[in-house]
Amino acid sequence: MLLSKRFAVAMGLGAALFSAAPASAQSLSQFGSWGEPPERSRKGPSFLGATPALMKPGAELEQGGGRPSISPRTPQTTSFRNTFSPGTIVIDTAGRRLYYTLSSGSAYVYPIAVGKQGFAWTGVERVSKIVDWPDWIPPAEMRQRKPSLPVRMTGGVRNPLGAKAIYLGNTLYRIHGTNDAKSIGSASSSGCFRMHNEQVVHLAGLVNAGTAVYVMRSLPKSGIVGPPHTVKAPAAPQAPDQAAPQQAAPPAANGDAPPAAQAQPSPPANAVPPPAEPADQGI
Repeated sequence: MLLSKRFAVAMGLGAALFSAAPASAQSLSQFGSWGEPPERSRKGPSFLGATPALMKPGAELEQGGGRPSISPRTPQTTSFRNTFSPGTIVIDTAGRRLYYTLSSGSAYVYPIAVGKQGFAWTGVERVSKIVDWPDWIPPAEMRQRKPSLPVRMTGGVRNPLGAKAIYLGNTLYRIHGTNDAKSIGSASSSGCFRMHNEQVVHLAGLVNAGTAVYVMRSLPKSGIVGPPHTVKAPAAPQAPDQAAPQQAAPPAANGDAPPAAQAQPSPPANAVPPPAEPADQGI
């Protein structure tokens, strides 16, 4: 009788302890009754193990092909009366020409492809970096229109960005080569500027980070070409220790706090912003 009472008490205590345990430890499963089950990933499902019917079109990395050595091809030198600093890039959108100024009277001239209707833009940027055989990452909006496109394509002869890409500031736009030489001279891109691979290699050998790039709607038919008076090239990045210290505004005579700083002036009217739709990289 005493043994049965002790057994009953023990069973009651065990039940109480078991009911107080966390819910995840109360049920026996493949993880045992001790500890917690593995944490579930909060990310979306992986497509590595999905059946072919569940694979998203274009989800894989696509290879861009070989990367042959491309020799630079020097373009023609033309008379170009201008007030730009030597070593400036000037893009004539209407004429579909890119000029690299050599002096106040001459420049290299390259044929290019420009933005199609609705994607052309004007303004001024600085070269931010130059990449050999860049990868191509079509924007999500573009892949929605063309589901067969890859998420990413490595650099190579099949890559639409060609042998070089000259990046313009922190925008989505570039001056780059192309795998479609027939498009040079047309208005067919989504805001980028295409060049023959041999000539973008030549241009990339002349410029560096900080080179000013003026994108103009058209050039005057006669006279001297110069930057619009209201548009200036953005200043080159300045090291933090070289930046001029900002002086605090003196207190007002009546002891009140100084007025807030005036708002920065709005961008010039002829510096047209890029289109609202993100640019398709190199297409």
